Amino acid sequence: MDILATIVTIAWLSGLCAFAGGLGARFSGRARTATQQELMHGIVAFGGGILVAAVAFALIPEGMEVLPPAGLAVAFLVGGGLFCVIDAYLERRGGNWAQFMALLMDFVPEAISLGAVFGHDRRLGTLLAAFIGLQNLPEGFNAFRDMRHLGMSSRRILLVLLAVSVLGPLAAVLGYLFLEDRPALTAAIMAFAGGGILYLVFQDIAPQSRMRNHWTPPLGAVMGFMIGMLGNVLVV
Repeated sequence: MDILATIVTIAWLSGLCAFAGGLGARFSGRARTATQQELMHGIVAFGGGILVAAVAFALIPEGMEVLPPAGLAVAFLVGGGLFCVIDAYLERRGGNWAQFMALLMDFVPEAISLGAVFGHDRRLGTLLAAFIGLQNLPEGFNAFRDMRHLGMSSRRILLVLLAVSVLGPLAAVLGYLFLEDRPALTAAIMAFAGGGILYLVFQDIAPQSRMRNHWTPPLGAVMGFMIGMLGNVLVV
């Protein structure tokens, strides 16, 4: 298969995992019992743990390796600051889009990185695609539930998540064609995304994982971070 077709295929499949996560949320129904609510909070925490792992192992290390300290700090702080402003604006409009924004901020830069590295290391690119897909499952699940709480119909949410999956191939092709020989720009994009994700995790996602008089849901964050850690070991 042509290398560009391969990149498009694996990036799209990794993006479809967010759609699959949304389908899982669609058919899981509402959490009525305490056990079901505990499970849902655990899934939120799991997604948060994976996001923190993505920042720690996938997004920031590239910036630390390529960018000067000042450039790394500026990109990271701009990402966090911008998403603070966006989050505050959306909150005033009466909605919490943290999970969906985190999904985009995680998926798109990593897809760009996938395309950038695939040209010179297909094995690494394929493993990265699998890692991205694994991250997208709980993120799609949580994003669906957030958007459902905002009053969106299930069909519309699934169409949005399906559209998000198309961003993966576009970002990966962009990375392959234009960023393979521009590591500093790629690293800046990833550091920017890392700052935005870290803001969203601590402002919106982690607080949702807590459940009064229940102590196990935050263990989902530990599991999510472990998955991200092991994924990084396999990718490297």
